[in-house]
Order: sequence, then structure tokens, then C-alpha cells
Amino acid sequence: MSAMLVYSANNEFEDGNRYEMLAWSIPESEEYPEGIKYRFQYMDEDGSTLLRYDNSHHREGVGMHHRHTSDSVEGMEFEGLTTHIRRFKEDIEQR
Repeated sequence: MSAMLVYSANNEFEDGNRYEMLAWSIPESEEYPEGIKYRFQYMDEDGSTLLRYDNSHHREGVGMHHRHTSDSVEGMEFEGLTTHIRRFKEDIEQR
């Protein structure tokens, strides 16, 4: 699979929490119909996931795009990469 990095961002906060955001342009396929693969993760100083958006694995009953918290996984709509980036950053701010 040919992949080209199209977005990369990271930041660490004063409390030690940090985020890493990566997105790649890939060939469209059944698994990735938008031609985008992404992983946005917000974690504590020990690396434990506080919040993650990804489309890395299909989850029965959840859908292709999903939002992980420390205790749940739920499906979500994908309205384009720019919207997803903004939504993730807003989700972090609310935490």
C-alpha cells in the first residue's frame, strides 16, 4: 500500500498529557473508501489512551470511523479530514 503523510501534529501540555495526530493519503479501497488513514491519540504522561480517533480496524456495530475513550468505543461520522482534526482538538479542550 502506497501511503503519503498528509498531516502530522503533536503537543505536550503542562500536566504531562500529550497528543499525536497522523493522517496518510492512501489508495481508495473497500477498507478505506475515503483514501485516508488516520490515528489521532490523546494520552496521559504514562501513554495510556484518554481519547483516540481512528479508522484502523473495523468494529462490529461501531462502524469504520470510531472514537475511543478509556472505557468505550463508539462510531462517528467522517466529514473530511479538516473537520475531523478540528473535532478532535475540540474534544481534547473539553477534557
